[in-house]
Amino acid sequence: MSNEFSLHKEIAIYMDIIYYLASCDTCRKIIKSLPKEHDFKFHDIKQDPITVAEIEKMRELSGSYEALFSKKAQLYKSMDLKNKSLTEDDYKKYILEHYTFLSRPVFIIKDKIYIGNTQQNMLQVMKALV
Repeated sequence: MSNEFSLHKEIAIYMDIIYYLASCDTCRKIIKSLPKEHDFKFHDIKQDPITVAEIEKMRELSGSYEALFSKKAQLYKSMDLKNKSLTEDDYKKYILEHYTFLSRPVFIIKDKIYIGNTQQNMLQVMKALV
């Protein structure tokens, strides 16, 4: 029985994940363009907020919380954050406080992270899926 549990735990660790916002047209368009045969875990960050453990894993893979932070978010502008000196702790705090601060989508594929919706990033995602 413990072997069965550890096998399931191992599978969960290596499952490819997309952190996205279901109401985001760009995210929906990107998801539609993904190969249908690839098995992703879809994580809607509005319905199911990211956890401290998830954001820490993303930071470990990306190298910083700032890399995960969206400076395009409306709240970034309305809170006048561009005129503040934000620290890594600040970026983490804001991402955990409100989903809009996570640059999206975020893909974790084979323990590598791909952040955002730039054309170059999406090409890298498609290559990683082959």
